[in-house]
Amino acid sequence: MRVFIELAYDGTRYHGWQRQPQSITVQEVLEDTLARLFGGPCPVMGCGRTDTGVHAQYFVAHAELPDSSLGGRVQSWEEATLKLNGMLPPDVGIMAIHEVGPKAHARFDAIERGYTYLVHNVKDPFLEGRSTRIYGTLDVPAIEAACRHLVRKGDFTSFCKAGSDQGTTLCDVRKARWESLGPNRWAFHISADRFLRNMVRAAVGTLLEVGKGKRLPEDLPDILEVKDRSAAGKSVLGCGLYLTSVVYPPQVFTPVRSQYL
Repeated sequence: MRVFIELAYDGTRYHGWQRQPQSITVQEVLEDTLARLFGGPCPVMGCGRTDTGVHAQYFVAHAELPDSSLGGRVQSWEEATLKLNGMLPPDVGIMAIHEVGPKAHARFDAIERGYTYLVHNVKDPFLEGRSTRIYGTLDVPAIEAACRHLVRKGDFTSFCKAGSDQGTTLCDVRKARWESLGPNRWAFHISADRFLRNMVRAAVGTLLEVGKGKRLPEDLPDILEVKDRSAAGKSVLGCGLYLTSVVYPPQVFTPVRSQYL
């Protein structure tokens, strides 16, 4: 049977989501834990592939479980969630499990995803590994003006990691905003129908250059128009990036929990 799993994880000690031969990943940990509970292989497919050090406040994966999963070692998905959370490491947590149709797909059925990137400019031990520290001040109004140029349907090659094997570089970015979280902290929020590899981190790197006066807000359309990764800013670190929302058509899956916005 196929299920959708809602989960969250701190990506600090993982080499991304996708299983790798010689590095620990979130997919590996989840598959191995499912196999221990249900007594056999439980292949898992995630809604995306977060990179090394990237976090997920909200993530969806589908898993193939034995047809006898309920009624044997567990009597309900709530009990399965409780037991799995007791077996998983502290930095991975399951929120809910739902039985779905046999063709429901965590990655291909998603119609929108949202990310948040956290930035701070004072030393704070409690933000280490969970937000990216920058140096100096930022021109926030300039960054806000630049964000408005990102909301568009178009080609985002300039924000795509060079050499990536992308079927298409067209994206529909529906939201891009810069938020002040306090005197020395900010968050960048972006949502789109799809994202290219490294796209959010490249966008944030470019916005920070605007905030430091190295670029103008009105440079953003030209950067996107040339479709050249070297035209944009340097990608920021992965530790400040969080997957925060994944949206599906209601006929595929309706989440139990409230997603981060």
